[in-house]
Amino acid sequence: MLAGEAVVAIWNGITPEGRDEFYAWHLHEHMPERVGIPGFQRGRRYIADTPETFPEFFTLYETDTMQVLQGQDYSNRLNAPTPWTRSATAHFRDTFRSLARVAESRGPGMGAALLTVRFDIDEIERLLPLLHLASAPRVCGAHLCAADRDASAVRTAESRDRSDIGEPPSQFLLIEATDTDALTALAPDEVLLAAGASNLVRGTYRLEYVRGRTAWR
Repeated sequence: MLAGEAVVAIWNGITPEGRDEFYAWHLHEHMPERVGIPGFQRGRRYIADTPETFPEFFTLYETDTMQVLQGQDYSNRLNAPTPWTRSATAHFRDTFRSLARVAESRGPGMGAALLTVRFDIDEIERLLPLLHLASAPRVCGAHLCAADRDASAVRTAESRDRSDIGEPPSQFLLIEATDTDALTALAPDEVLLAAGASNLVRGTYRLEYVRGRTAWR
């Protein structure tokens, strides 16, 4: 299960010349800073596992509640980006960021492989039967998330001058497993389309790094 009632989900690419800086910044400043915010529980970064998965990176932050993502502590960080943050994010491309509530989360734990499916649908509750996938072989969890579109669209000092940021996804499904082969046997797209979902974007990722809650100065 996810470690809270809300998440920040970020899909992004990176330019070749910014790749080394991205890894250093993300490991040694950005993720420690984010999980140091009160109410943030865990951060994870994944990298694309298949050529058709786009963009290349997916980052997930799990928080206690949606109020944490709309609170002053998080806002203070977004409106006071460090020089390293400004430098590293200048190399971001094709970024999609969503502040979302967890509609439902099932499963025993965290997996090394992750399937993300972004989509639009009027009533996400119609998709709750999909979460039976949490009991599929070698699957560790299945999670449905619904974005707060207004909160996701807010531009801050960190983001207001960036041209790489696209429209945030309305809803998304995350399925995590022990390995990517366990994900290839799943067919959530058929259920999503049958329920009326549109604009599906599917990607398969593998875990690179996990960071738990830490103090940040």
